[in-house]
Amino acid sequence: MRCDSPIAEETKLMDLVNLLPPDLLMQALTHSSWVMQRTDSYERLEFLGDSVLGLAIADLLYERYPEAEEGKLARVKAFVVSRSSCVQVARKIGIDTLILEKSPTTLQKRKEAAENASILGNMLEGLIGASFLAHGFSRTALAVVDSFEEQIRFALKEHVDYKTTLQEVLATQGVQPSYRLVAEEGPPHARHFTSEVMFTGKSWGRGSGTTIKMSEQEAAKVALSALRAKQPASRSEPAHTPSEKRAGKGSVSGSS
Repeated sequence: MRCDSPIAEETKLMDLVNLLPPDLLMQALTHSSWVMQRTDSYERLEFLGDSVLGLAIADLLYERYPEAEEGKLARVKAFVVSRSSCVQVARKIGIDTLILEKSPTTLQKRKEAAENASILGNMLEGLIGASFLAHGFSRTALAVVDSFEEQIRFALKEHVDYKTTLQEVLATQGVQPSYRLVAEEGPPHARHFTSEVMFTGKSWGRGSGTTIKMSEQEAAKVALSALRAKQPASRSEPAHTPSEKRAGKGSVSGSS
């Protein structure tokens, strides 16, 4: 990864967060409903952090995988910076605990925020934005990559964009999948969705998640598994999806 300033020893995102100026930390941990002016909340920092996160991951992928095509890089990046990935990282590094301990609001509101997947992801991006302002891009980017390394490895190993892969598989047969929401459960701050994917006149899979997009991805994953289970045994080589056929030596999906 490129360096635009000297790198300090801290490469853990929470280390950088703990070094933030108190006023910047409080802003990054403040929801817009808790203040009179929205500009006093994390929203502007979230806007900044979203771009910092995207650039840090894009830079890492560009440097680490010089033979990967643009389409593959884009798909991996999209998964790594997705809301579901941000929520996973936020919980892994303890953003929920940080909210409970330091967010400037009542205990009840802190508890609700710490359990809300959307707020967790937003505050993570807000803290990334705050880290960029306080520590610069190089230190923040190293810490971001360290925090998201598990998501990066998963994206490189698995078919993470199941909806796109399913659409590519079905396109060879002139078939188009469609998705519908079949269930929505839980309190407003912790919703859980179930979606179903349909094609050829029937349901091929259901999936659940904390967002509709996540539930559709899981449904597509189930459908892909069902399709592969129906394929005849390989005669000379394994069957590949269109995405797999395009992945050459040295590409991002090298181990898929």
